[in-house]
Amino acid sequence: MKQTLLNLLPPASVAALLLFWGNAPASLVDSPYTLVTVILIVVGFVQLLELGFERHEGWRITGRELATDAFYVVLSFTMINWMTENLANGPMGAAKAALGLSTPWVKALPFLAQVAFATLLFEFGQYWMHRLMHNNGLFWSTHAPHHHITQLNAAKGYVGNPIELFLITLSVLVLFDFDKAAVFASASIGTAVSTFAHANVRSDPPAWYSFFFTTIRHHSLHHTALSYEDTRCNYGNVVILYDRLFGTYREGESAVVGQDERRRLSIPEQWLFPFQPLLARFKAQRG
Repeated sequence: MKQTLLNLLPPASVAALLLFWGNAPASLVDSPYTLVTVILIVVGFVQLLELGFERHEGWRITGRELATDAFYVVLSFTMINWMTENLANGPMGAAKAALGLSTPWVKALPFLAQVAFATLLFEFGQYWMHRLMHNNGLFWSTHAPHHHITQLNAAKGYVGNPIELFLITLSVLVLFDFDKAAVFASASIGTAVSTFAHANVRSDPPAWYSFFFTTIRHHSLHHTALSYEDTRCNYGNVVILYDRLFGTYREGESAVVGQDERRRLSIPEQWLFPFQPLLARFKAQRG
């Protein structure tokens, strides 16, 4: 019974978030703190589950891992969020207004339809960006630090090079007239699914859920330490359905994750990773 309930936690979390945002008063939706609070509660809840329902002993959270993860969570809500709003969403929103673009039909859709549309639209871009990162050397250099993590935990989805963290936030949602609550519901659900998909939690959701949403089984295989080539599958961060549709889905699970002989990178190494060829050339010239 305990395992059954644990397996149902991911879909139950999605349902709870839909109920919350679908019934939240305007004052909560308009508050700048509500979405951040909800996301932090979700991540914190799943992190606590790791303590009692561990999936792999080798992924057990340590003080150093927790501190690194917390650093990147804060970074995402500060610097990365600022970059997204000022370098992407702001300019796109201004262009939309200047061109007089409007999509009132989106806001006229039922709440659940808006949430589904926003999720599928955002994740479609995520899928192709993620796939590009695994099939292009330049983009891989920004994404590789995320694959140098040697264990999966609740907040590991936030860990990586800042360039990559910015690139994966890009979307065209701002060009559509969604209800704010629907966008926040989509973001919260995406966080819940992705957090469970990165977490060291012994939860295997039902088949109907894992047909559409990414789970830890899918994502651990994407992070496998077998080889770089073996990571080129299961690109969906939230929606694994796109992998099924575009031929990149693989069944299986990996308990051992990491790249380059599973060497864990420090935060400075993660940030400097894309510039390694330039740094090496500079050192060679000086030498």
